Amino acid sequence: MENRPTPVSPLYLLERFEPGIVQLDDARRVVGMNDFARRVLPVDEKQPFDRMVLDFHPERSRSKVEFLLDQARQCPVAAPPPMTMIINIPECVLLIKVSRMTDAHLKATGYTLVFYDITDIVASADETQPTRNDARRRLLKIPTVSNQRIVFVDADDILAIQADGHYTRVLTAKGSQFCNLSIGDIETRLDPAHFLRVHRGSVINLRAVAQLHREDGRMAVQLQGVAEPVPVSRSGSAALLERLGLPGVSVPTLARQG
Repeated sequence: MENRPTPVSPLYLLERFEPGIVQLDDARRVVGMNDFARRVLPVDEKQPFDRMVLDFHPERSRSKVEFLLDQARQCPVAAPPPMTMIINIPECVLLIKVSRMTDAHLKATGYTLVFYDITDIVASADETQPTRNDARRRLLKIPTVSNQRIVFVDADDILAIQADGHYTRVLTAKGSQFCNLSIGDIETRLDPAHFLRVHRGSVINLRAVAQLHREDGRMAVQLQGVAEPVPVSRSGSAALLERLGLPGVSVPTLARQG
């Protein structure tokens, strides 16, 4: 599998997509937004105005948004770089950038949150697949973050997804890349014909499986192009063997060296 990550520049996003803009005061309450944000976000349901911005986001995304705002606050006022993050909400995948706002005397006045709906870049547009309003719409590309750029990795090139706290590392033949999405977010959006969660912290590409073995009574899978074997949980072992056409097969124990 050839790795073909696709970097996307901020200029491309500006030209290709309409931005959603949400204005926050210094206490992080929502005080305004543009029409596109009203169309994309569940404004009628959440009634976000004059409420904390965290109340506006799904529970699983709140810690990420809070981190984003904290980082923006800590940036030097003179030239704060925009903080970037990707979050998954049931209807779409959003790229969010946050900038700290100041007045004429460089006193902090609040935040401007700008987001782009990048679902059409990363998700299947096949009419046979679930629609845009379905949380199961499959991801064809995984958005990763590198040096304030979004790098899209083709799902077919992914060898494994590994949990990294609330975030993930995307493993390919060329190494690993950081992704803001959680392993649960990604797992439910990948093609289940090719990807399987074998452990609470790992999803593997079944097409990359090279070997299976047991060590200290636990199964592990060796993937092509990945140095370290991926542990398989007891509950994941039966599912993995079934998917590989080996139901009920006894996997041998790895012989110890020396």
